[in-house]
Amino acid sequence: MNAVITDLFYWVSIALMICIHAGFLAYEVGASRSKNVLASAMKNLLTFSVVISTFFFFGWWFYYAFPQFPVDALDTVGAELALPWSDDSGPNVASVNGIFWGAFALFAATTGSIMSGAVLERIRTSAFLILTTVLGSVVWIIGAAWAWHGNGWMLTEWGWHDFGAAGCVHLIAGTFTLGVLINLGPRIGRFVDGKAVTIPPHNLPLTMLGLMLIFVGFFGFLMGCVVYTNEGYFSIFGNPTNLSAIAFSTLMGLSGGIMGAYIASKGEPFWTISGGLAGVISVAPGMDLYHPALAFIIAVVGGALIPFIGKFIEKFGIDDVVGAVTVHGGCAFYGLVVSGFVLWGYPNVGDLPSINPAGQIGGAVVLALLGFVPGYLISLALKSAGLLRIPLEVEVAGLDLSEVPATPYPEGIPVTVLRETVVIEEVNR
Repeated sequence: MNAVITDLFYWVSIALMICIHAGFLAYEVGASRSKNVLASAMKNLLTFSVVISTFFFFGWWFYYAFPQFPVDALDTVGAELALPWSDDSGPNVASVNGIFWGAFALFAATTGSIMSGAVLERIRTSAFLILTTVLGSVVWIIGAAWAWHGNGWMLTEWGWHDFGAAGCVHLIAGTFTLGVLINLGPRIGRFVDGKAVTIPPHNLPLTMLGLMLIFVGFFGFLMGCVVYTNEGYFSIFGNPTNLSAIAFSTLMGLSGGIMGAYIASKGEPFWTISGGLAGVISVAPGMDLYHPALAFIIAVVGGALIPFIGKFIEKFGIDDVVGAVTVHGGCAFYGLVVSGFVLWGYPNVGDLPSINPAGQIGGAVVLALLGFVPGYLISLALKSAGLLRIPLEVEVAGLDLSEVPATPYPEGIPVTVLRETVVIEEVNR
């Protein structure tokens, strides 16, 4: 019965996590201009399929092979079980490997999809699929082996704690994306004479709905961060916990992040709804240990930070369409640093080092570099080969005309006149 309940627990987690990808699809379609919406949607579908399949063939193996550093300390037994030709990697009634693989495969696909929205409207699909495969099936899972494995060296040596995978998912994805954006460059017209020009999304309500779907999926994501046994719930590091603690922190993180972003952005809809995601990521490292009021405060600050981080990134000419670097990378780093001080001295399992600021900050720097370096170098190689960015004429005409044999709005879409235009017309009258 314990095995049956364990299977069902992670089965539900996997199903809910698919809502994250429905949310990403709606989010990015809404954030795109109408000439790119189908290309954006297709890119999300391909990310989901490519990362999951490659994660089966080689990604899952990395998690068991490299929990210790340097690489020569291989967990050969665990690694053999994760190979695609293993008896456990198939229909084996004596094994539950598939259900755990499924949860991790959805984590991998989520990590790969985080980059997708940032590079909208100007990246070649082939280049993107190469990059998302490396991110989702290689880089993040090596980070998970170091930072999210019960024998990971960051836990055993530094006293690391990151319940909700802020480091190995969000921070790695955010910094990998930053490396790609530096080489990819901004969309045409995004910066004029060194000044940032807003390119409005064609359907902001759809973008907001997409983020709400991501919120739903996050409950499956955090459910997958819990280890269920017949003796109770544990974090992936072995600390006792339960779904009650996670419910408190998740809901207070969502509400606090939205409120903080609303206040800091003066009610700007895109940053306000993104604040919910920022709040959950900010409290993710210690959400199994935080008091709900403390989680709320941390989330409010995290949500309030994102408009300013976004403006700061813009000053370097970086065009991050959906704020992925800001929300995922920036808030993950902030949350990890804060957790080091707030949870300072909290004991880990057994005689492992206690949670401490040096371990959390040091681990955050390691994972940030683990994400940024391959993202920058691989995208630089693709750029040098002329394979990273679409041609100028294709970008101007829109990707839907060149990549997708369909029309998104054959009967047209209603146009909402911008407020500034209405005011100018009234003044002229």
